[in-house]
Amino acid sequence: MCGIVGYIGKDAIKDILVDGLRELEYRGYDSAGIAILEEDEIQSFKAIGKLKNLEEKTKDFSTHHFGLGIGHTRWATHGKPTELNAHPHLGEFSYVVHNGIIENYQELKKELQASGVHFLSQTDTEVIVHLFEKNYKEINDPMAAFEKTVETLEGAYAILLITKADPQKIYFAKNGSPMIVGNDAKGDIYFGSSDAALIGKATEVIYLADGDYGYTSADGIFLYHDKEKKGLNKKPLIGDKVSAQKNGHRFFMEKEIYEQSEVLGDTIMGRVLDDQIKFDELDANFFDGISEIKICACGTSYNSGLACSYLFERQAKIKSSVEIASEFRYKEPLMSKDTLFVVISQSGETADTLEALKMAKKAGLKTLAICNVDNSSIVRLSDYTLLTRAGIEKGVASTKAFATQVMVMWMLSLYIAQHKKTISEKALQDEIDAIRHIPTTVMVEDALHEKIKRLSKRYLHGHGFFFIGRDLFFPLALEGALKLKEISYLHAEGYPAGEMKHGPIALADSELFTIALMPKNVHYDKIKSNVEELSARDSTILAISPLAFDLADDFIKTQHDNHPMSEFFEMMVITQILALEISVRLGNDVDMPRNLAKSVTVE
Repeated sequence: MCGIVGYIGKDAIKDILVDGLRELEYRGYDSAGIAILEEDEIQSFKAIGKLKNLEEKTKDFSTHHFGLGIGHTRWATHGKPTELNAHPHLGEFSYVVHNGIIENYQELKKELQASGVHFLSQTDTEVIVHLFEKNYKEINDPMAAFEKTVETLEGAYAILLITKADPQKIYFAKNGSPMIVGNDAKGDIYFGSSDAALIGKATEVIYLADGDYGYTSADGIFLYHDKEKKGLNKKPLIGDKVSAQKNGHRFFMEKEIYEQSEVLGDTIMGRVLDDQIKFDELDANFFDGISEIKICACGTSYNSGLACSYLFERQAKIKSSVEIASEFRYKEPLMSKDTLFVVISQSGETADTLEALKMAKKAGLKTLAICNVDNSSIVRLSDYTLLTRAGIEKGVASTKAFATQVMVMWMLSLYIAQHKKTISEKALQDEIDAIRHIPTTVMVEDALHEKIKRLSKRYLHGHGFFFIGRDLFFPLALEGALKLKEISYLHAEGYPAGEMKHGPIALADSELFTIALMPKNVHYDKIKSNVEELSARDSTILAISPLAFDLADDFIKTQHDNHPMSEFFEMMVITQILALEISVRLGNDVDMPRNLAKSVTVE
């Protein structure tokens, strides 16, 4: 997930680009850059870290004539966050910015290198500009060269390209990654990854569809699809930046629930191949000598780690344990050097997790961070890092960070299984197919959201909630309960369903709400029996399952039951929306719940 901007006009090009990037910094903030073409000359600036570093670098630069420019704020996928890997990427006479992942970049890079092209970066994006220039030298037509380039690319992309070969135009293409193009009353042209970058600038916009491409100039916007010219479906642009940042949603948390389809797609891109899981971030011998995994985290990250500990043992056949970081530090833990120490954190600044990581490093353990923020303290300290690519999460109650953490560790369990040869080719292919369907699984249907909204009015009182599940649905029950208590301030607990009879069932009565996670693929008959026991004690039951349950007071039918993880992710979304709608009905501040902070930097 990265952010791109573009502009054609006579105003202060640099200021417009940087201002647009500021609105998109939530999409990536490990580096940023701009390229400006004015009077047939291109000036380019890049800086690692947050946008303020680019602003400082360009403070003495300004434009004075008609020109055009492109800009980018990066979330690293291929290559570390360095200036060489930052966008825009350059060829001999062209620059490009790109959001997405070019899946066939390695094949294209080898072909280009064989023809004498020298690459400066480790990124997939750089192949675009070199491929364009190669095509241009052969065709001598910039538009035809760009069209041929786009036809060659596989994967997801939103692309802006400028070139001295055609200094009056910005070329663009969109497939799978968001991009908007708009204009103002003067005819100036603007590009952005979201509405927010164009607010206060463009007055009308076009929301590009997958497969759209074309160019813009002072003469307007020229749009094509399947080599046919396409009409311009312009729409007026709203004028509220905060509303634009929320993409029409009431709260950032709601927006982030809906974003999970996109960010999970970003998380798996370039990592899930046709027949294998691949992590460029890990050495081929990374797991040599490792016989145990110890996961350490807090809160939501602990819940994701607990869920995936089932997968590490089940798929990779490797011993796995999970520790709450704040407790791990004081138990005088025994640590052996054949243990991989995995820390999980959305922010990368969680104090207890950071201190636990320092202990593991001191003990000589190999360390791996699962994190959402590059250049954070935990990332810098860990030996290796797998970024979750969730983008900035403004809602304090984590949603998309949890989803992407689980996805990364699911893929990691399969990656280890490949290395250890503990999974058959057919089983691996089944898992890969399941992973590829998850972005569709988590898409929120209007009918589902409306049903949960209606149900929520029945769950505003009572003396508490039990969220119950078995196997990896027990950690999901913990996470569902945590979401609810964080933003509704109602008492909620997650339990393994089989533990009900060992004490908690004493609380069961009509004022106790039980949220039962009842997947078809994982111990359905067992949990059905547990829920029947609660129903017999008059607990109010909300069953979430693909199979109807006669004793349920309320029932939410799930649609995806072909794989346990499909059920997991669909139920995850349902519990998130349930917590959201209960909180809304209670009149709470969903995005900023009381007493909580997004990044817990104290012990």
